[in-house]
Amino acid sequence: MTRMRQTLLVSMRGIRVLIRQPAYLGITLTQPIIWLLLFGALFKAVTQIPGFHGGSYIDFLTPGIVVMLAITSAGWTGMGFIEDINGGVMDRMLATPVWRGALNTGSVIYAVLTIVIQSALIVLLALALGADYKGGVGGVLILVVLAGLLGAAFASLSNGLAVLTRQRETLIGAVSAVVLPLTFLSSALMQQSLVPAWIRTVAKFNPVNWAVEAGRSAAMEKIDWGLLASRFGLLAALALLCGVFATHAFSVYQRSL
Repeated sequence: MTRMRQTLLVSMRGIRVLIRQPAYLGITLTQPIIWLLLFGALFKAVTQIPGFHGGSYIDFLTPGIVVMLAITSAGWTGMGFIEDINGGVMDRMLATPVWRGALNTGSVIYAVLTIVIQSALIVLLALALGADYKGGVGGVLILVVLAGLLGAAFASLSNGLAVLTRQRETLIGAVSAVVLPLTFLSSALMQQSLVPAWIRTVAKFNPVNWAVEAGRSAAMEKIDWGLLASRFGLLAALALLCGVFATHAFSVYQRSL
């Protein structure tokens, strides 16, 4: 069996669960919808602050919410492997000659597919709220691709941590400790020119900010191709690095048995 087919089989396992339990999409969308509606109303007045540019706040906020949704959704991907470990399924899978990378990559593909569907729904909701996608359909697609790429990195990281720690509580703590700080240390909610200098410095190394800046440029503004290319490259490198980490984690887990 080829590696591609093994990866596809792992992906289909997650997709079948999603088909049987479509309510999962609605549950994971609840928080981003609240963010979009609540933050959109709460911070609407920031557009009146001198130095703010970029049209309405809903235009500014939407790419940030899409990216926040991606990392939040992807962060829980590893829960599936913890269930497999507790149920003895993981041990049986690792007893087969399956490529270890297929276990992670297949899971990541499923996570990215979920993110794409969720992002499309958020984009449509923002459109109904008055968002102006100056980049057109192409710009929105770029935004979704960037969110999916960042989500792929976080899904791999979640998988690796899940396999190494084997504890739900540890994964929950790790996701909670990472998602909100990275969000608030980015331009997801507030323009960089209006935040303290130290946050702007941290944001340069923040993958969430990479995706938000490039996605906002593509969907809401005139596309900065230089910015887009650099951020896409950084996110792709991060996704690859996290994928290697997750794949190695399965080998570490197997040696510990």
